[in-house]
Amino acid sequence: MARETRPHPQLLSVETRAATCLSQRNLSKGLFMCQTSKGKMVHPVKVELKGNTDFLLCVSTQNAWSCFPGMNAAVRATVRVGLYTGAKVYFVHEGYQGLVDGADNIRLATWESVSMMLQLGGTVIGSARSKDFRTREGRMKAAGNLVKLGITNLCVIGGDGSLTGANEFRTEWSGLLADLVKAGKITNEEAKKSSHLNIVGMVGSIDNDFCGTDMTIGTDSALHRIIEVVDAITTTAQSHQRTFILEVMGRHCGYLALVTAQACGADWVFIPEMPPDEGWEDHLCRRLANQRARGSRLNVIIVAEGAMSRAGQPITSEQIKKLVTDRLGFDTRTTVLGHVQRGGTPSAFDRILGSRMGVEAVMALLEATPDTPACVVSLSGNLAVRLPLMECVQVTKDVTAAMSQGRFDEAIKLRGKSFENNWNTYKLLAHINPPDVKSNINVALLNIGAPCAGMNAAVRSAVRMGIIQGHNMLAVHDGFDGLAEGQIEPITWTSVSGWTGKGGSMLGTKRTLPGKLLEEISQNIAKFNIHALVIIGGFEAYVGGLELVQAREKYEEICIPIVVIPATVSNNVPGSDFSIGADTALNTITSTCDRIKQSAAGTKRRVFIVETMGGYCGYLATMAGLAAGADAAYIFEEKFGIRDLETNVEHLVEKMKTTVKRGLILRNESCNSNYTTDFIFNLYSEEGKGIFDCRKNVLGHMQQGGTPTPFDRNFGTKMGAKSVLWLTEKLKECYRHGRIFANTPDSACVLGMKKRALTFQPLADLKSDTDFEHRIPKSQWWLKIRPIMKILAKYDIKLDTSEHADIEHVIKKRGPLGK
Repeated sequence: MARETRPHPQLLSVETRAATCLSQRNLSKGLFMCQTSKGKMVHPVKVELKGNTDFLLCVSTQNAWSCFPGMNAAVRATVRVGLYTGAKVYFVHEGYQGLVDGADNIRLATWESVSMMLQLGGTVIGSARSKDFRTREGRMKAAGNLVKLGITNLCVIGGDGSLTGANEFRTEWSGLLADLVKAGKITNEEAKKSSHLNIVGMVGSIDNDFCGTDMTIGTDSALHRIIEVVDAITTTAQSHQRTFILEVMGRHCGYLALVTAQACGADWVFIPEMPPDEGWEDHLCRRLANQRARGSRLNVIIVAEGAMSRAGQPITSEQIKKLVTDRLGFDTRTTVLGHVQRGGTPSAFDRILGSRMGVEAVMALLEATPDTPACVVSLSGNLAVRLPLMECVQVTKDVTAAMSQGRFDEAIKLRGKSFENNWNTYKLLAHINPPDVKSNINVALLNIGAPCAGMNAAVRSAVRMGIIQGHNMLAVHDGFDGLAEGQIEPITWTSVSGWTGKGGSMLGTKRTLPGKLLEEISQNIAKFNIHALVIIGGFEAYVGGLELVQAREKYEEICIPIVVIPATVSNNVPGSDFSIGADTALNTITSTCDRIKQSAAGTKRRVFIVETMGGYCGYLATMAGLAAGADAAYIFEEKFGIRDLETNVEHLVEKMKTTVKRGLILRNESCNSNYTTDFIFNLYSEEGKGIFDCRKNVLGHMQQGGTPTPFDRNFGTKMGAKSVLWLTEKLKECYRHGRIFANTPDSACVLGMKKRALTFQPLADLKSDTDFEHRIPKSQWWLKIRPIMKILAKYDIKLDTSEHADIEHVIKKRGPLGK
């Protein structure tokens, strides 16, 4: 009997394949058939069925050194999706040592045993170094413990060493079973039932040092800890006119240092992949002195703990401090963050990443055959991919070899496209002085729509990249109103210093569209000799850009290149999977929901109704629901009625009978004009009488405020820089007979992230995919992720299982974004 085909393993849709596994419960012989992408059937996998159980799954968090925020989200998802598919799922406590010791270290997991885990750092099932597992005798004991329980599927969360150990365990599995039979530890029948071991890995590492994935679980949370410290330090440093040297983790990988430097606008960064050139001491001191001469009261230097010179000698924070103090006489302080980077509450991104990877890991195990190589679930851009584990490990080793042999440019490339893009962007914005020759091009920037965190980071990088290109940069205050009223002034390199960490909009922003101001706007474009326009904002920025394009027919002055950078908490701009500001809002909602759930846990039998922002777009409600472990999230895009509300209430009534006596319901502010937050609150209150009580929270504009997250700072920085580079090339194309004239569709674009790449899409081409009435794109990737939340909340749902998953291969350059 053939299995149904399954979809490609995207983080956006892998969870929709879980329903396929449900159908396997009725297979009397337990034979799983997998279909290849060419439609051919490959050999069946025999799985021992026990009652309603398709297979037995063992989940272990294993890392020799420590554990990371987000691991618990991966454990929770793996357990619950495993149970959803009918599996028996076991915890392995204390990593590989627990496998070796067996007994109480391998325990049956339940749905309730992974409740209230999402907000916890580290791993609740423990992790430890294991000398025993490194010996064949220890691995024999581990294999025997698994065979006795009938476990032939192992999910491992850890670093490259842990995953390499898992692959070795799998490779020698047959030999281990033969030795166990020979020693009389297991029977021939037991060995036959456990004839092969399936392995799937998820990478947990704050260093983001595993090649093949743009982000490892825990990295984003570590960046949150670091940026919190940087923000705190910069306030005192500016007050006292100091130089601060901040040492972050990264013994062999400079990702944390690099992204931190980019996110805070540091003057210098030291990373192991790219040691500074000979004579760096003079260059560093000259740069710091120039910054002070320009009026900067603050110097920030970021150092990875593994930083080294071209000669292979360590570069320490104390060494740099002595250099700056002795040569420049600056008041200098050093801060070594240490293990604080590994702790704390996981960020929303890490919770979602861990959850999605956990679900994909279960799917990979279900689809595995004896010939399937051990794979690792990885993130590439906006997609989840399965990669052969040992290919990733080999590329990771290649990076270390390249660094040790002085091939630093190659090391940067081997780290992946994400790392390389971060490095190149940082170098452009921090290490290149403005050119002496000007281009005589004037580029104007303005913010449109509601303010959001990350807007200022985009403005800063756009301004500095423009100056590097030789352009004159102009700041337009108060949006299209300011453009029409002539509120335009030059903006310089130093005037945007420190903007990456500031929330809101330093330029000022309004929702006014340009349609009724076109005459005045065209006059000021001519008056200020504006040659190109960068519009940073939400849906109004997109619509405003369209109106300017349409006005080109009447107003020749508007025939200039235009780029729109999506920046809105609602994440509703066509042409981009992500908008600047949405990650900050998502983390605000998630942390608020954590506090709410904690309150509910204390009082018991309480359900909270929380209203989120987003207009008609349900992105925030959906993603916050997944990150916070909500029971339901009501959104406009997924229609619901009284029967659905009734089902949700019944679900909560059943939940109150368990040990998990609390509920969380999210509602997007414009999901339904009749089923308001008050209506849903009253309905739940009435139906829950005697069983649970209700509370409601309307989060309001707090979601738009706050300092930007590392993601929004980094994303905004790269978007701003890339937009100006694109404009520079477009201006060359549009230069005719001594003037700029741009009237083609591809001269007015939205810069957005689509799956694995940052792309420019003509505004006019996006109109067909836009619901202008409700201010949302007609197709939204995150809608495919909603089934994860429902499955993890224990809803039995039917899903599309029409596509198939294949293992990809590691390539040298992956992913455009990287956090």
